[in-house]
Amino acid sequence: MSRVESGLGTACGDQDASLWGSRRQGVALSVVVVLDDRKRLQTLRQRLEASDPAPAAIVAIGSGETDLAQVERLDPSTGRRKRQRLMVRWLLPFGFLAGLTFTQITDLHTFSALGPWGEPLIGGLLGLGSGWMGSFAAAASVASEEDDRIRILRNRLQEGNWLLLVDPAPGSEPPWSLIQQARPKAVVRLGES
Repeated sequence: MSRVESGLGTACGDQDASLWGSRRQGVALSVVVVLDDRKRLQTLRQRLEASDPAPAAIVAIGSGETDLAQVERLDPSTGRRKRQRLMVRWLLPFGFLAGLTFTQITDLHTFSALGPWGEPLIGGLLGLGSGWMGSFAAAASVASEEDDRIRILRNRLQEGNWLLLVDPAPGSEPPWSLIQQARPKAVVRLGES
């Protein structure tokens, strides 16, 4: 099995937590547990809620539980929107300056009727629009490693499994021993939340 999707072995205590990533101050590692039995899902959820410290969030996903479309963390379009917003911060000013500069250095006078100030301004605005459109194209073309993991989870859900999203309390590790006791089919790391 790859590192993206790994089932739990025989020991999943604190010594194996390094397999899933190091703990950072104030940041917790999110994991999704894949289970093929709804009773084990409910049992694991109850044990996690009773554990100390209790996870910050526990969401059961699947037939008879929360719908996958309602879980923002497992929605690839949410990640794409965040990337687009990040890209727009860089591409809008760059597009404006590029359009302004292009209008000044070329011998084209497409908007000469607008005067010496209006023509470069229109060029800058057209560059700004190009930067805005480019942010969508750039966000859609970049697939993150987490998108691949989410695709794997969606496939597991379509196979009739249940998912349990666990966001541990800040500064703590997921309760590996409780997760191991549930005998999951796989545990997928989503990264820090």
